[in-house]
Amino acid sequence: MNEIFDLNELEKCGENIYVIINILGKRSNQIINYIKMKLQKPLESSSNNLLENILEKKEQIEIYRTYENLPKPTSMAIQELIDGKLFFYNPNESN
Repeated sequence: MNEIFDLNELEKCGENIYVIINILGKRSNQIINYIKMKLQKPLESSSNNLLENILEKKEQIEIYRTYENLPKPTSMAIQELIDGKLFFYNPNESN
């Protein structure tokens, strides 16, 4: 799923596009780390029983399919910014 976002929309979210892109990169990393954390638990389990192993593999395949269908973390971060759900501030500024 390739989404195209208008840079003009991003510029409306802040005064400097380079700062905005930096923030989006950081938010994308947060999103991917959260997804990895959520997926790691179900994928870690392993069993010695062959039947249980087969069932676990099927569950793992389902988890991978769900992950593949998610939008890219960068797209998710951009959409959060455009929707006004992503807030940021510069601690060096007085405002």
